[in-house]
Amino acid sequence: MWGRRSVSVATLCIALNGAWPALAAEPVGQAVVVKTQVTGQSGPIEVDTRVHRNERIKTSQSGLGQFVFRDGTKLAVGWGSSVVIDKYVFDDSQSVKKLTIRAAKGTFRWVSGNSNSSAYQILTPAGTIGVRGTAFDFYVGPDGTTAIVLLNGAARFCGPGGCRQLQQRCDCVVAKPNGDMSAARRVDPSILATLGNQRALPFLSGNQRLAGGIGMLGGCNMASVAPERKDRTRPPPAVAPAPQRQDPPQRQAEPQKERPNKPDKPHHDKPHHDRPHHDKPHHDKPDRPDKHDGHGRHDDDGKPGNHGLDHRGHERHHDRDRDHDNDRNHDRGHNFNRGR
Repeated sequence: MWGRRSVSVATLCIALNGAWPALAAEPVGQAVVVKTQVTGQSGPIEVDTRVHRNERIKTSQSGLGQFVFRDGTKLAVGWGSSVVIDKYVFDDSQSVKKLTIRAAKGTFRWVSGNSNSSAYQILTPAGTIGVRGTAFDFYVGPDGTTAIVLLNGAARFCGPGGCRQLQQRCDCVVAKPNGDMSAARRVDPSILATLGNQRALPFLSGNQRLAGGIGMLGGCNMASVAPERKDRTRPPPAVAPAPQRQDPPQRQAEPQKERPNKPDKPHHDKPHHDRPHHDKPHHDKPDRPDKHDGHGRHDDDGKPGNHGLDHRGHERHHDRDRDHDNDRNHDRGHNFNRGR
């Protein structure tokens, strides 16, 4: 009896020991990027730290964690988030039969891996996201309000109020736990007011930057709503373009080019105009000797140098004397003839 019991106990112990590793938490992926503070069930998570099935991952209000699962699926967990890897069934073909995560709150980005689309499922307080070989961002608010923004492929959201299909890039659906759900439409910055949180969807707005190819899927014209981006864009218009646009006033100072045409040219021209005046006396110099004859005119007052007038006066005096002598001779002849 005891021998049989001993064999049975030993067999049971071997069976339990063989089953014990299977009962341990199964690693399903690892962290590739960690910023600020990210924690798991065993404590802080660092780069290359493995994450396990049923493990809850949390981030601080400034934390960020990026994870890669065994089939290549990528999951980014933004600030103030909480998510649990709920189900994970891995097969030998480097794909999963089932991968389900439960997002309690926060902001996330999902990029499907090598498994069939039907293997993926994301649970939120407002409904379930069905993956169709896709990439998308989603946000879960404190009250359970959920927003999904499609980045690639297609997705389907189903909740108490029905289902919505997201088929175009940047399509967005907002759903509430009570069943209220918006129609699919293109996302715009007003969604942040609808969600009541300007920090929602930080991967689209640029408030949080992702590393690797997963970070290249953003956009949808949401970058302008990032408070940090607004602060960054204010200085450039005030500092850089303003002084450059004030160049036209400096160009108005280019009348310097016209200065040679304004006062300077007349000044340079004046000497040229004056030169003829200086030349005129040179042309008039031959005439000055004639003017010097005016010394005779100037000497009419009896001043020295009236040689011309003096000679003329003497000639006139001699002519008078000759006339007087001729008259005398004439009278003499006439008287002589009378006496005969």
